[in-house]
Amino acid sequence: MTKKDIVKSIATELGLPQVEVKKVVQRTFDAITETLVQKGRIELRNFGVFEVKARKPRKARNPRTNEVVFVPAKKAVTFKSGKEMEKKIK
Repeated sequence: MTKKDIVKSIATELGLPQVEVKKVVQRTFDAITETLVQKGRIELRNFGVFEVKARKPRKARNPRTNEVVFVPAKKAVTFKSGKEMEKKIK
């Protein structure tokens, strides 16, 4: 599902213009991103937790050439689903 699909679904369900719904959906995603940049963690009850985690530098191997490659340290966003989502998915 894409952001466009989410906007269409919400607009249809609530009877609102897609342009307005798109603004709200985009602002929600922007707020999540801003919070992750500033605080490194955002918890959405009954949905899940997004968290920025640091990954250590490591050695990896290029599968085509079998050459050892150095992968630098970086930050990555992780997601752990909440209990309500877990129940619905199972």
